[in-house]
Amino acid sequence: MGGVGEPGPREGPAQPGAPLPTFCWEQIRAHDQPGDKWLVIERRVYDISRWAQRHPGGSRLIGHHGAEDATDAFRAFHQDLNFVRKFLQPLLIGELAPEEPSQDGPLNAQLVEDFRALHQAAEDMKLFDASPTFFAFLLGHILAMEAQSWCLQHDLGHASIFKKSWWNHVAQKFVMGQLKGFSAHWWNFRHFQHHAKPNIFHKDPDVTVAPVFLLGESSVEYGKKKRRYLPYNQQHLYFFLIGPPLLTLVNFEVENLAYMLVCMQWADLLWAASFYARFFLSYLPFYGVPGVLLFFVAVRVLESHWFVWITQMNHIPKEIGHEKHRDWVSSQLAATCNVEPSLFTNWFSGHLNFQIEHHLFPRMPRHNYSRVAPLVKSLCAKHGLSYEVKPFLTALVDIVRSLKKSGDIWLDAYLHQ
Repeated sequence: MGGVGEPGPREGPAQPGAPLPTFCWEQIRAHDQPGDKWLVIERRVYDISRWAQRHPGGSRLIGHHGAEDATDAFRAFHQDLNFVRKFLQPLLIGELAPEEPSQDGPLNAQLVEDFRALHQAAEDMKLFDASPTFFAFLLGHILAMEAQSWCLQHDLGHASIFKKSWWNHVAQKFVMGQLKGFSAHWWNFRHFQHHAKPNIFHKDPDVTVAPVFLLGESSVEYGKKKRRYLPYNQQHLYFFLIGPPLLTLVNFEVENLAYMLVCMQWADLLWAASFYARFFLSYLPFYGVPGVLLFFVAVRVLESHWFVWITQMNHIPKEIGHEKHRDWVSSQLAATCNVEPSLFTNWFSGHLNFQIEHHLFPRMPRHNYSRVAPLVKSLCAKHGLSYEVKPFLTALVDIVRSLKKSGDIWLDAYLHQ
């Protein structure tokens, strides 16, 4: 392609004032390997190979967008874009050739353009501005119902409360560490990957659960390869024994502690220690050591049930599989659905019943989801995309139905292929 070139692997950033080298997508696709990552933001090409390890969100999060157009993800995750662009400038190595489309592959360019117009409309409507009254009330009722602090730390992790990211980070450390006993860095590490690539194996930790449970495309793969580590055709039954009861008590506790030690997050470890010190010192005089331990297990199991059902009713019944390299909107809609709103459902789920809006606009304060929802519905109707909304109880039952369906698919492939 005339005029399209490729610099050496380590020639450094483009020089200010000099013409930018141009690249085609075929060249960019070759740079999606460990230690060799390029990505595209706003038609500019960046070499993040060396810098990825310094990315505040973690190298895995930014690496998931290797050799892709990451413009919409970039805008979705960052508050102050002008500030972040300063860090991108030294990584700039070129731009897309004029004849190249802004996105690689068979993507719906009109959908991408319309979503960006919708994003701008939401900004003009000030839907990314948080209501101090709403979050003050939320904090007050959390003091009475501590389990809901999961929702508050989730808001803080997405930087949707304070204008300054630093305040969100500090407040999240307090809520996650002192009120819940977990690491804010650990949560953000796994949760941001979920938002970047929802329901994608090996990129979304929430669905990378084989060989304990088989979801989506893994059912056929395990069946064809005759893998049978558990009776997967009964996974919808043993889900009740090891799924909701044990997620936060076992899986989260072990994974969280390992992350803090391996990644040397000593400040988070101190925050978590302060939770356990407060918890045990508060109840030890009343219940003794056995009683406090039993109470702790009971609290973790109870909140684990709530956490699993509320977070997975929007995802497990949806498409789950390997990377499809879709645009931002299509990838989020394929992996999410909504649950009919009501005062109870909005409160009980921490507004995660508006999962579609939350995934499209992760930094938007949740009290504004209902206001942006009609705009999202219109966008979906225009482009023939599914905007799925379920009754609350149906959404819960669909988790079990989905597990049973995956188990039956595995059994059929295991016996007949």
